[in-house]
Amino acid sequence: MRIGGLASSTAAMMMSSSSDVVEALNLKEASNWWSDVNESPIWQDRIFHVLAVLYGIVSVVAVIQLVRIQLRVPEYGWTTQKVFHFLNFVVNGVRAVVFVFRRNVQFINPEILQHILLDIPSLAFFTTYALLVLFWAEIYYQARAVSTDGLRPSFFTVNAVVYIVQIGLWLVLWWKPVRVMVVLSKMFFAGVSLFAALGFLLYGGRLFLMLQRFPVESKGRRKKLQEVGYVTTICFTCFLIRCIMMCFAAFDEGANLDVLEHPILNFIYYLLVEILPSSLVLFILRKLPPKRGITQYHQIR
Repeated sequence: MRIGGLASSTAAMMMSSSSDVVEALNLKEASNWWSDVNESPIWQDRIFHVLAVLYGIVSVVAVIQLVRIQLRVPEYGWTTQKVFHFLNFVVNGVRAVVFVFRRNVQFINPEILQHILLDIPSLAFFTTYALLVLFWAEIYYQARAVSTDGLRPSFFTVNAVVYIVQIGLWLVLWWKPVRVMVVLSKMFFAGVSLFAALGFLLYGGRLFLMLQRFPVESKGRRKKLQEVGYVTTICFTCFLIRCIMMCFAAFDEGANLDVLEHPILNFIYYLLVEILPSSLVLFILRKLPPKRGITQYHQIR
């Protein structure tokens, strides 16, 4: 009996050991695949070009929607809706061009130009979606009969501060290209992204709760609720992911997005924080404005 028990125990240990070896080999193969793709110039170019195509598609969709809006309401100037779609067109178009020439960008000198080309679209993305927060804030306060005179100056002030601080960081990094300045730049943008996420949570949440209190029979109530709820969730999530990722990138070289050797990470990151959110928001906000009697169609003054 003892011999039989010992044999069973030994067999179980051998099976467990074999299973561990198989798992270890699978993990090693997965790790090798990741490394092989990251280190292959061919795969790097392929992934960056796929990103360029995806950004190009989003850019084209945004400009088509802008043209449709202009044809629908040609009598209005640069409305908030038009500016939003125009900025989406510019941001995604610039990203597409950068990723087409991503390998050339990596070898531009001085190095500060690399940071500028990679960071400018991110700043413009922040401005684009901060404009959406502004639009919702105006609707919310107007519905509560509260003055909105200070909202637009606040929007321009916040954006001016963000751009001035970032330009200052670039200049210091150009003057003294040390690691600590790169960390400060990434942490600053992580803070900006968190600020944007909280802005969506605050005004998207307020507008959603306000719409919930409208009478059930109100025209378009349900559709507007879904629109605000979906866009708030999407934008809050994308800016929060960007914030977290920037924090990792600031202190972990393995999470650095500004190098050619991390194409898979670049693909996942940009897909989650820019391409998918932009595509979904453009789809959700695809409805054209009415031709006449517009009450919530703001013009940039």
